Amino acid sequence: MELEKMDENDWRYHGEGNRSLVVSHVQNSQVLRLLKYPMDDTTDQAFRHIQNIVDYSKNVMKPLLGEECVHHGVSTFHPRTLQGPALGLPSQFEVWRESRCDKVMDTFSGCALCLPNLTQLSACRLSKRSPQLCIEIKPKCGFLPFSQHVTQEVKRRVCRFCMHQHFKLANGKWKRMSRYCPLDLFSGNKQRMYFAIKHLLEEPQNNFKIFTSGELIYGCEDDRAKQQDLCELAQRLRPHFPSGQPPSNKALLSELIQAIVGALLGTLEPGHAGEPQRRAPAESRAYCQGSPLHPELLRNVVGSPGLPKHCILYRILQTQMLDSLDIEGVYPLYRRVEQHLEEIPKDRGRLQIDGPYNEKFLEKVVNCPSEDDGSVEYAVGKIHQYRVAMTAKDCSVLIALAPCGQDDTLEPSLEIQPSKPGFTSSVSILDLDPKPYENIAHQYKLDSKIVTLASHLYREGQDCTLVFQPV
Repeated sequence: MELEKMDENDWRYHGEGNRSLVVSHVQNSQVLRLLKYPMDDTTDQAFRHIQNIVDYSKNVMKPLLGEECVHHGVSTFHPRTLQGPALGLPSQFEVWRESRCDKVMDTFSGCALCLPNLTQLSACRLSKRSPQLCIEIKPKCGFLPFSQHVTQEVKRRVCRFCMHQHFKLANGKWKRMSRYCPLDLFSGNKQRMYFAIKHLLEEPQNNFKIFTSGELIYGCEDDRAKQQDLCELAQRLRPHFPSGQPPSNKALLSELIQAIVGALLGTLEPGHAGEPQRRAPAESRAYCQGSPLHPELLRNVVGSPGLPKHCILYRILQTQMLDSLDIEGVYPLYRRVEQHLEEIPKDRGRLQIDGPYNEKFLEKVVNCPSEDDGSVEYAVGKIHQYRVAMTAKDCSVLIALAPCGQDDTLEPSLEIQPSKPGFTSSVSILDLDPKPYENIAHQYKLDSKIVTLASHLYREGQDCTLVFQPV
């Protein structure tokens, strides 16, 4: 696209995260991602920042997660007239972003990240009467920490997401608890995965969204928004189901969940980096005591085979498990690096603290030794692994679904996996930005606060299913 020649009215509001705002083109299947900065920051380094995101996605995350499901995009320049009022922002936009007012959107540097609009199943030529359906999921961390550096026992029994839910509830981030548990989704057991998706549907927060033909129709960006009616959602989804669709709303949503589970378990081409497999102890991948599922159900499926080796969740989980030390083990290494940089500041570039994110950076991630020799190089290697793992823990999975008729043909350029009979699907991974090195200190403090609260709520030896405390 020649962005400079396009009118700002060709773009519409698509979505927003903590660090960026996304607008989509009304005709072309592409989106622009505009970065946001702290109020006291400048945009002088905007293009370099965006190029770092491209390089990191292309040279680090794509080899780890798979060539066919990571789209790194390109850095580009957009018309400087691309301002808020011209984006077709919804009337409730200002309400949605009240919690993000400490940052401003960069519409002045002219820099943006251009990506394909993955909410459209561009690989499948479907009739106009069959608009595409896309589900976005933030799966979060799919295992319990197995590091010897973990000091609080609750972290070995309750996953980070479930503990964080209580912390967010206590601090007013959300008014209702999500019953979703990532360990259920990553279990590979279809029954547990079914309930995990069901719980995301019931309380999406910012972890579950549904798009139709590129338009967001379901997903709660802010807890102050009215809780959306699942019956109304089912009615809006009916045109997307093939003939012989379920008669009831409940059955239709059940079929949707099964299609999502099928897409997540579908086999991808094994054409990604051949790094050593990372295996956590079985108990760290079994079940979380914060899950609302009955303990007997969880115990009965602990011996299940787990995720298929070449599905998208398996790849994400393997990358997440690069965090073998937990933040409690990484923080002392961060202090070691900080002390070294105080003595030799110029080593910041040699150690690639801020990039460049190239093949050499990936080599440091994949080949970092397991034994600490006391060197700053070991500390940096483990920190790089932790940052990559944190990216995988915060990524999003996009599942594009469409009913496939007999006259539909598939493009050979993109792998399409059957999910449930009558559907074709395509899976992609996005939100793969590098996590800032400087955030490690903040993450260490936040972890301590979350775990302190969880330690009071989840006591060893008691039934921890759905424990609520007054705030």
